[in-house]
Amino acid sequence: MTNTLKERLNMNSVRKLFTDGIKLTKADFKVGFEYERLPVCKETKTSALYNGLDGVCEFLRLYARNENWDYLLDEENIIGLKKLHDTITLEPGMQMELSLEPQKTIQEIEQKVKDIDKSLIPLMNDFDMELLNYGISPISLYNSIKLLPKRRYKIMANYLWGILSDVMMRETAGIQACFDFDSEDDAMKKFRVANMLSPFATAMFANSPIRGGVETGYKTFRALSWLNTDTERCGFATNFSKDFCFEDYINLVFETPVIMIQRETRTYAVNGTMTLKQFINGEIQGQTATLDDFKLCANLYFPDVRLRKFVEIRNHDCVGNNLQYAMLAFYKGIMYSKTALEDVENIFEKCKYKDFADLRYNIPKYAMEADFKKTKVKAIAKELVNISEQGLKSQNTDEEKYLEPLQDLVYQGKCPADIILENWNGCWNHDINKLIEYTRACKF
Repeated sequence: MTNTLKERLNMNSVRKLFTDGIKLTKADFKVGFEYERLPVCKETKTSALYNGLDGVCEFLRLYARNENWDYLLDEENIIGLKKLHDTITLEPGMQMELSLEPQKTIQEIEQKVKDIDKSLIPLMNDFDMELLNYGISPISLYNSIKLLPKRRYKIMANYLWGILSDVMMRETAGIQACFDFDSEDDAMKKFRVANMLSPFATAMFANSPIRGGVETGYKTFRALSWLNTDTERCGFATNFSKDFCFEDYINLVFETPVIMIQRETRTYAVNGTMTLKQFINGEIQGQTATLDDFKLCANLYFPDVRLRKFVEIRNHDCVGNNLQYAMLAFYKGIMYSKTALEDVENIFEKCKYKDFADLRYNIPKYAMEADFKKTKVKAIAKELVNISEQGLKSQNTDEEKYLEPLQDLVYQGKCPADIILENWNGCWNHDINKLIEYTRACKF
């Protein structure tokens, strides 16, 4: 049966994708975690390859057999694994992302990561590979990192514009947090506050100052690469207005150029020749717009904070030393406390879009030393961490302990990159092997 265009894709059908995420009570709230890490060869310290007997593909094949995970395939290529609601997937430059089923507590997330790593890391050792908790490839540059053989990534690599888009795709690794909401108003308040927090969190977790074996002059080169990637789909997806709603976000996606569409086993490259809104009113190679097209276009929209059935916060370098869990605690203390949300809004009450946009451009180089209006980011970061701590205490989950590694840094006015640079220019004597050892994910 042929549906009318209105039945196939309209505002009501798209809006339902977001309202379906509304939780009945706050007791249903959970925390989601996506954790990208960099696999490198132990001997050369270069990015791990996909093909070969010691490649990532063969590693995933053997790991799936040993641990009873299922393949995720693109045509005949293994691009990841799945077990129940957990996945291990590969990003364009072979970055390995662990995406866990949302949990009620950070402790459950931490334990899940440790359990998976206990089976993952020993096999990785057999393949002469190790995972790094670091935001960018320490040695290999994008032009020496072959693209994962996934149809979507080839089209994206050919289309995404910006002088550092290839760096973003092939070299960088980040961590993301996801939080629930119980109404549209709640969703939009959390979305607005998360966007306010995003440049400050980028600074607090900055962890990519060394790239290609040399100091770059930036605390987070990963954040710099996102600043220089396709500004039509990156950055802030809000004007920070309290009137901003689901439909406003949906319209931003509608106005974004379409990169590709998918039909069963076939992928059509669109390469930005029309927006999704134009596609809704027309067609692409004989195809008319469907709800799945919106889902794909929304997945290819890359703001620092993304709206789905939950609020997804995506602007952090990969970090280790338990800072990955501190990141979750930082947001949980604020996102799941009405008082904390209001306290953050009060801090930024007189701030405009331009204030946050200007800060976003200064963070990659200066991180905690960046200026925000008449003060330093590091001063505001202390306030934000204190608000988060009080928010966590009010939730009575004993999770404020997870903030400790972040507090240790923030109270010194530092980020992870500052510690790396002190060592790099001090006792490490610019030795890349020392950086690798310091950022190694775990040892079993």
